Amino acid sequence: MQKTLLILGATGAVGQQLLQQALAHADVARVIAPTRRALTAHIKLQNPIVDFNALPNDAAWWQVDAALCALGTTRKIAGSAAAFRRVDYDYVLQAAQCLHQAATPTLVLNSSLGANAQASGLYLRTKGEAERDVRALGFGSLIIVRPSLLDAGERPDRRRAEEFGLWLNRHLAACIPVAWRAVKVERVAASMLAAALNAAPGVSVIESAQMAEHD
Repeated sequence: MQKTLLILGATGAVGQQLLQQALAHADVARVIAPTRRALTAHIKLQNPIVDFNALPNDAAWWQVDAALCALGTTRKIAGSAAAFRRVDYDYVLQAAQCLHQAATPTLVLNSSLGANAQASGLYLRTKGEAERDVRALGFGSLIIVRPSLLDAGERPDRRRAEEFGLWLNRHLAACIPVAWRAVKVERVAASMLAAALNAAPGVSVIESAQMAEHD
């Protein structure tokens, strides 16, 4: 049976790939992608325009077969620690609460390698707190995806630390443990989509080593 999916963060690096792959997949009947700005129209796509600071928690489109959350930013892009946390924790948790309230059974959450609610660093601590509190909601199936450094190709915004990390990965891949190697956003999206379409009961984690290229 074809499924209806909801994608959060469809304008980001992973989210764009998710949207593209989901729209092309034969087992997907419809994709709902709430965004701040309109997406390119597609016969399978429903694109509610929303304000993530005031999500419509009673919207009928929260009820789907599975949801995939690729919401996320960086502190640099967000402009402050508080603004970063608003996206990577508040938006994620609020959306998850809306989905759970609507009885959506499956959520696939894009997190990060090393996510830990007790971490000293803002990024990994925030990701860990989001994982912890989404787990507590009690989805019938929750799949947490933890990629390492994302390889998204050319970005419109320069990220020097990311560029350096990708350079190391391209030139020293044999010396880098598989778990820490950069992973292409296409692979992250493919892993998330497969998890959504073949969800098993309970909580499961897909680590970066399962997605990283081995060649």
